[in-house]
Amino acid sequence: MSMILGQLFNGVSLGSILLLIALGLAITFGLMNVINMAHGEIMMIGAYVTYVVQQGAASYLPGNLFDYYFLIAIPLAFLVAGLIGWVLEKTMIRFLYSRPLDSLLATWGVSLMLQQAARSIFGAPNVAVTSPSWLEGGMEIAGMIFPYKRMFIIALVVLCVVCLHVYLYRTAAGRRMNAVTLNRQMASCLGISTRKVDSSAFALGSGLAGIAGSALTLLGPIGPTIGTNYIVDAFMVVILGGVGKLKGTIIGALGIGLISTFLEYSTSATMAKVIVFALIIAFLQWKPSGLVTVRTRALD
Repeated sequence: MSMILGQLFNGVSLGSILLLIALGLAITFGLMNVINMAHGEIMMIGAYVTYVVQQGAASYLPGNLFDYYFLIAIPLAFLVAGLIGWVLEKTMIRFLYSRPLDSLLATWGVSLMLQQAARSIFGAPNVAVTSPSWLEGGMEIAGMIFPYKRMFIIALVVLCVVCLHVYLYRTAAGRRMNAVTLNRQMASCLGISTRKVDSSAFALGSGLAGIAGSALTLLGPIGPTIGTNYIVDAFMVVILGGVGKLKGTIIGALGIGLISTFLEYSTSATMAKVIVFALIIAFLQWKPSGLVTVRTRALD
């Protein structure tokens, strides 16, 4: 029982990390059909913002307040990453709509430039972020240790999902975003400025990527290529869950996390990833549109 409980916790923890990374990608890919290969580098920016806030807190804050720097770094990572995403959409992405291959190549070039900028500013070696003392250790349940860091990430993901749900389905801006996702032409005919919606959506998705990067600093050192380790998994979650569907993204991330964890326990990490990829490919042959789809009427 303790083994099953531990594997369930590890699966939920891995799924929550994948979900936090994929949330921003689900918004931009689902709304604008833009293959944003720079999503991982925007996560990297959020991680480095956390590192800079830590250095500033160590220099200017009293020692007894240092542990609270992480609570300041998370909203700052959201704002900085969101601003960079907004600038990127205004200067480049908006000219590449309906051109998925061009957007893929262009954002891949942006990702390389951002990586080189990080190397020039912070250096090639990875840097470490000191975790707050209140996140050290763990809680013992049924003979298993549940790290506070993982529990904090799970709570952060739940908070992000709840806030995103409220924004998408309880605010006027979120309803406009849903309308553009469902039918861009009809939303434009009804007076919705699709350009403003695209800009705000890309900024929101980038901000969520910044939060994901900030959370990843709790799991290990960060470097210029931290985003490339997760971008494929993020796309996998979005495509499996159903493009543009929040519920599908949640189910896809948690499902991949749980299956991967139990497969790693019985095989190995490499074999588990191969099996998960094979299962996803087989599933998409059966349901190409993903787990959750939108029923629409179309005239051919």
